[in-house]
Amino acid sequence: MVKIDSRDLTGTAVFAALYVVINILQAITVGNPTIYGPIQLRLADFMIALAILFGWPIISGVTLGCFLTNAYYFLGVPDVILGPIANFVAAWLVFLLRKRRLLACVAGSLPIGLIVGSYLWLFFPPPDVLSGLPAWSGMIISVTVSSLIAVAVIGYLVVSMLGRPNIIKPLKSRGLKVIFEK
Repeated sequence: MVKIDSRDLTGTAVFAALYVVINILQAITVGNPTIYGPIQLRLADFMIALAILFGWPIISGVTLGCFLTNAYYFLGVPDVILGPIANFVAAWLVFLLRKRRLLACVAGSLPIGLIVGSYLWLFFPPPDVLSGLPAWSGMIISVTVSSLIAVAVIGYLVVSMLGRPNIIKPLKSRGLKVIFEK
């Protein structure tokens, strides 16, 4: 049974807000195609890897944050529903595999590529480099590669840095729940 307390709810709200803010900043500075387009390299997806350390507040935070981000842009109903589901599955998978951090981050990238890529081709053509493939498979490959960069590379590096005892200890002393420590 999952026990939810006020720290979990606060963590969810903070992580969801952070996810949205990072996406908005990326959209403003780099441009929408990296957030909502065929490349879909959402830097905020690095937060999915944080499920290794923080558990349910991250899982629910990246799910809610994705819903809010996708609802704001409103590419379509499939994106508003399936995007958050992809983030939930990815973060849950990372959480389940948390004892093997790199494997968890790589595995967490795959649901995003498969789920988001499976419908995003309806809205955008895949990047030109993948134009020789059927649109759906080109988009799955594009989103999977982008997700691997965000979750398995950036996310893994952030988890490795935050997971150090000299960083975790002060976070815990300030009331942040840490689920898993190395």
